[in-house]
Amino acid sequence: MKIGIGLPNVIPGTGGRRLVGWAQRAEELGFDSLGVTDRVVYDSYEALLALAMAAAVTERIELVTNVVIAPLRNTGMLAKQAASLDRASGGRLTLGLAPGARDDDFVACGLPTRERGRMLDAQLGELRRIWQGTDIGPAPARPGGPRVLLGGAARHAGPRAARHGDGWTMMVGTPADFAAGIEVVRDCWAAAGRPGTPAAMAIFYAALGDDAPHLVEHAVGGYYTWLGRDIAGYLVGSAATSEAQVHERLAGFAAAGADEVMVLPCAADPAQLERLAAVALRRAALV
Repeated sequence: MKIGIGLPNVIPGTGGRRLVGWAQRAEELGFDSLGVTDRVVYDSYEALLALAMAAAVTERIELVTNVVIAPLRNTGMLAKQAASLDRASGGRLTLGLAPGARDDDFVACGLPTRERGRMLDAQLGELRRIWQGTDIGPAPARPGGPRVLLGGAARHAGPRAARHGDGWTMMVGTPADFAAGIEVVRDCWAAAGRPGTPAAMAIFYAALGDDAPHLVEHAVGGYYTWLGRDIAGYLVGSAATSEAQVHERLAGFAAAGADEVMVLPCAADPAQLERLAAVALRRAALV
């Protein structure tokens, strides 16, 4: 099972040099991938731009959007940006896509807040067409375009992944949530006649140290406050705040069928990266 680490692109106040340094050190430490999250109305770096910064200072590590809100973007430009990043990085891009859930992001971009799912469905086929053609360049490093994962609830993402993608990313949840979701996705995959099995990625938030609970409450609770106290509290509770809990999450997701797990930091402090690497990569060596 591959282990990735999130870039702190959605940790408010993170400096550009900190973001670049984090990417370089994550590769040195041995993580398999770097992930970014996408928001508009938030103190965050744009997802594809953040990955481009990471691509410029790394050579091996995979680059993952988990996820980009595709309907916020013009399809032709999204295709070009993704192909450019995939080409420039030597084929290291995994493009996680989802319809988005926050109305304020769409309002800020002057876009309708309804029919996001239909918009994404239309975009998925168009992206593949563009990547296989010659009108919009550059050609991606991989024929047919970068690997595409569909994010969100499995009942919606499963059929999309079976029609247009390479797999599913659960976003945030527990190993039990993942086990239930991947079963739905695999059923959709088989019903569509797709060979093999879909790629399966899970993510969880983590912070270590004496101030870990505070970091989680600030980063996760603050980010998801719009969902209301109960759901935000559930997501805060799903975060790992001890070495034992990090081990538990990784083992649980592996047992549930995840091919890859992305650990999302709750602070941009380089000490958090070192702590998370010491725990997560040690556990990965045992899986």
